[in-house]
Amino acid sequence: MRLIATVCCILALSLPVWAGNWANWRGPSLNGVAEGTGYPTEWNESRNVAWKVKLPGRGSSTPVVWGDHVFLTCGMEGANAVLDYDLQGTERWHQKIGTEKPGKNKKASGSNSSCVTDGQLVFAYFKSGDLAALDFAGKSLWKINLQEKFGEDTLWWDLGTSPVLTQNDCVIAVMQTGGSYLAAFNKATGNVTWKVDRNLDAPEEAAQSYSTPVVLTYQGQEMLIVLGADHVTAHRADTGEEIWRVGGLNPTRHKYFRSIASPAVLDGIVVAPYGRGESVTAIKLGGQGDVTKSHVIWRQQGDGSDVPTPAAANGKTYILSDKGVLTCVEITSGKKLWSGHMEKNRHGFSSSPILADGKIYLTREDGKTFVLAQGDQFKILAENELDGTQTVATPVFVNGHILLRTDTHLYCIGSK
Repeated sequence: MRLIATVCCILALSLPVWAGNWANWRGPSLNGVAEGTGYPTEWNESRNVAWKVKLPGRGSSTPVVWGDHVFLTCGMEGANAVLDYDLQGTERWHQKIGTEKPGKNKKASGSNSSCVTDGQLVFAYFKSGDLAALDFAGKSLWKINLQEKFGEDTLWWDLGTSPVLTQNDCVIAVMQTGGSYLAAFNKATGNVTWKVDRNLDAPEEAAQSYSTPVVLTYQGQEMLIVLGADHVTAHRADTGEEIWRVGGLNPTRHKYFRSIASPAVLDGIVVAPYGRGESVTAIKLGGQGDVTKSHVIWRQQGDGSDVPTPAAANGKTYILSDKGVLTCVEITSGKKLWSGHMEKNRHGFSSSPILADGKIYLTREDGKTFVLAQGDQFKILAENELDGTQTVATPVFVNGHILLRTDTHLYCIGSK
């Protein structure tokens, strides 16, 4: 009996543990950390691809998953579109939401923003300003155009921020040159719950941000952490009121320090990359008003990221530069634990790092994914190439499989 029990225990420990929802672009923890085990380490076009589907148009958004629903956005016949696939790669439905406004940058599109879902509704936002809520059958419940209601988009480049969900609302951050604000829309009706200005005197393009807020609960209060316009700010989720702010992210008042990477939050600490990868600032949660002098616990120059958002888990944050330098930092002290460089290549990194089952996954813009160990040193375990199609979306990890969205296709990596 002891032998049988021991064997059963060994088998149980060796079996993969599935985890099935990825409700927003940064995953269940909002930190780029996947739940479950058993994710593939090696693949290519002819190996370990469960399925691959061609998408009906261009898009750069990361898919989100709830149960057997995979939601993503793209352009479709001159319109913005939300698509729903099942986990076998079959399209259930698509819904067009307003007229597409194409991207300016060659890496971008009118569908850069990722959807978000609460398991009942899915919310999608587009460069055109259209924000919509749909049910899981594809019915559009409400739609609003933020640019028609609140003023035109003045970003120099393409919309990047994604919607986030609080307990009651869908929140959008609009950070641009002139007329920056946060706005919350009731999830059920689309009515404006609150709108607050966020104009922080950043010069020219530095006032513009493509980052996505983080929603968290701290000391019983639900709040939003927002990075952009040379500041990190915290806001009440129910009213939008600013709780605290940290400045000094652009001490030289550089005119072109627009921000793309979003913050990561772990163990009561906000990690804020800034300055096109030139700096990282760590901020202790808490306080009221301007807490720049009291709550910044460390700053470091260099080893930052411009586009990829850091991942964070187990007391560490993993910061990926656009050129493929990955740095592991102790989050409480800022101590660099290790750093290493992916192979040199003309392609950069826009996708954000994902931590899954003791490994780190980094996807380059040509679709090549590097898998590293989450150990005490820089160690590459595998390098996986697909067909070279442009890839800026972040991989999604569900049910022992990896969903990888390229410019033209959606892949499911893993056993069939």
